[in-house]
Amino acid sequence: MPMDIRVGDILELKKTHPCGCKEWKALRVGMDFKLRCLGCGHEVMIPRAKAEKSVKKVRREEASQ
Repeated sequence: MPMDIRVGDILELKKTHPCGCKEWKALRVGMDFKLRCLGCGHEVMIPRAKAEKSVKKVRREEASQ
């Protein structure tokens, strides 16, 4: 069963990015995830299966309406 990850969630991954940051923002969710590093702004597209394996924690940003 797939994880409940939504656009706008902050994902803490197991490994650090070369810039030293572990937190990524989900920009696109589907068969592939588009993630943006919160440290340097680098964007990557990775397959859902690989992304779900590397997620350590999901922090949801509550929508303020």
